[in-house]
Amino acid sequence: MVDLSKTLLGQSTEYIDQYSPALLHPLPRKAKRDELGIDSSLLPFSGVDIWTSYELSWLSPSGKPQVAIVEFAIPCGSANIVESKSFKLYLNSLNQTAFDSADQLEKVLAKDLSKVVESKVDVRIIPLEQSVGISAGNEGRTLIDLIDINDVSYEVDSALLSSTKGRRVEQKLVSHLLKTNCPVTGQPDWASVLIDYAGDEIDHEGLLRYIISYRNHQDFHEQCVERIFIDIMEKCAPEKLTVYARYTRRGGLDINPLRTTEPSYSGNLRLSRQ
Repeated sequence: MVDLSKTLLGQSTEYIDQYSPALLHPLPRKAKRDELGIDSSLLPFSGVDIWTSYELSWLSPSGKPQVAIVEFAIPCGSANIVESKSFKLYLNSLNQTAFDSADQLEKVLAKDLSKVVESKVDVRIIPLEQSVGISAGNEGRTLIDLIDINDVSYEVDSALLSSTKGRRVEQKLVSHLLKTNCPVTGQPDWASVLIDYAGDEIDHEGLLRYIISYRNHQDFHEQCVERIFIDIMEKCAPEKLTVYARYTRRGGLDINPLRTTEPSYSGNLRLSRQ
């Protein structure tokens, strides 16, 4: 298990407003992947963790405050994730720090994050007038939340997943009912989960029950998505699979893990709850 006792989550902290990359705290991915039987040296998926901060601010050389949105793309093959509270504190440390330009700040952010996760992180500072458009998340997708179910379980159970052998389909599904909990603070994390697949048709009711079964589950966003991906692959054996969770933000920062069998899956989108 990962030792979380030294992380900043759940602790009273001083907010530093001068640039301080030492605030960033890495968490190794390997321990949680070992729990799922994932070989960290031979991942069964590709993907990225898309972090979006809506509260980026810094100073121009003259001292004038600047504001923007910033997007980080952390490859799923990186050795570490970033502990979320440390990420927020790090971004706040920029508030009273002057940079020559947004381009310079972008390079600083990329250098600091890449060092912490031990992989190349792509960073894009987005002017407010170019911000990501809002989507409901249902466009071109089947919303499985409309299925009427009862006797639901709130304990993760992959046995709820099944598929109809021989009935091959390609489907784009969405559920807005994913809720997980922070493993340190116990605070709820809310998300919409987008599932694209090709192969034997997955039973929609069972899939919905499975997603709802995460309601009391405690884990980080990235690890929840990897568990969903692995469970669907093991129980339904699709030919292609993408699992993409869009979590609501806390502290101005949202985390959106994407795991896929496909070589590329484009798009940072912003859903209505984000």
